[in-house]
Amino acid sequence: MAHQIDEALVRGEIDNTQEGKTTGWLWLLGRPEPITLDLVGDCWRDLAGARLKFRNGDPQPGYGAEIEEVQKGVVGDMTASRKIRVPDCSPEEFAARSAAGENVPMVWKNTLYIEWFGDTNGRVVIETTDFEMELSDPEWGMDGDAENAQKLANMQAMRDFLDLVIGRREPAPEGEPSKDDEFEWEERLKESDRLTDAYQEVMEKYMDDPDAEQKEAFVMGWDGLLDAMASESEGKQVDVPDWRREAFEAGEETSDSDSWKEEEEEELFKAHPMQQEAQELAMRSFDLVREDSREPSDGSEVTNALMSVAGKLAGALNGTYEREAGYVLAILKRCLSWLNDSLAACGRLIEVEIDHDKARALEALRDEIFALRQKMTDLRKELKGS
Repeated sequence: MAHQIDEALVRGEIDNTQEGKTTGWLWLLGRPEPITLDLVGDCWRDLAGARLKFRNGDPQPGYGAEIEEVQKGVVGDMTASRKIRVPDCSPEEFAARSAAGENVPMVWKNTLYIEWFGDTNGRVVIETTDFEMELSDPEWGMDGDAENAQKLANMQAMRDFLDLVIGRREPAPEGEPSKDDEFEWEERLKESDRLTDAYQEVMEKYMDDPDAEQKEAFVMGWDGLLDAMASESEGKQVDVPDWRREAFEAGEETSDSDSWKEEEEEELFKAHPMQQEAQELAMRSFDLVREDSREPSDGSEVTNALMSVAGKLAGALNGTYEREAGYVLAILKRCLSWLNDSLAACGRLIEVEIDHDKARALEALRDEIFALRQKMTDLRKELKGS
């Protein structure tokens, strides 16, 4: 999905001194020539009209090799004032608190966030709180209305990008295909995989945004859900939104209700304990490995696998309505494969970890992944015997 290249970035420059056009130059570790940006659109208000230079004090090898030298496309969100939550403690305290299951103190920080949608590599992101930055005086100014318009254009670019990634199938002309058709289930699950990957990327981008739900619904193309949110805020009774039908087509069943009633919504989204457990493990994993740059591939593999499990279990287990056993078995089989991947990656992280507290936290995480895998295996046996 997105290419995140801040680890390998040595230095860079973003130039938005010409209104409606953003250019740039990015030097990556191990590459003799810079990546050049030639993008349509403007930065957010804090960078609009100005030239921003930034430098990474500790670049790491192994990132960004797949990025083409010339990047043409449209801007995404470009700002140095986007706020994210980061741990407000030392790495040792963070590891100890995580191992003990305690809350980790967090603090809000401004982050440099550079995003674009290129014709060759798709979505590329630079996101960091650690770079040194130097901003010139602006050569033109952007007012609040213009910034809001640019942010909407950025969201539309994200939506267009995800629409290509998901590759939604056209609905069958006459009713729904049989659930018993093996090929049809496989096609649904493939689309469900793409939806899960897309939604995971969307959640990571908007997780700290106060308007996360509305923005996630817009960029995912869930216009029916947006309408439902708007009507609910106005106190109106609304029909079941289209996104629930789309979720069914992607392998996530929904209620057959004709109206959006409060008790039916609660029934639809009631979380299953196993799904809650997977989601909590995913968040713990994210907090535990995101500050670790020595084994980035293994750390991201643990988190991505657990987030995939949490997303799939939400579709297969959440709610109290009955699912087809074959569908749940197929989802659980995929989830077991992801859990095996996360266990292997977690084991590799433990082998190279030199901090005792961090190693204990990783071991505790691995033990809980083992326990979740056993629960999933037991459920598969139960379903096969029913």
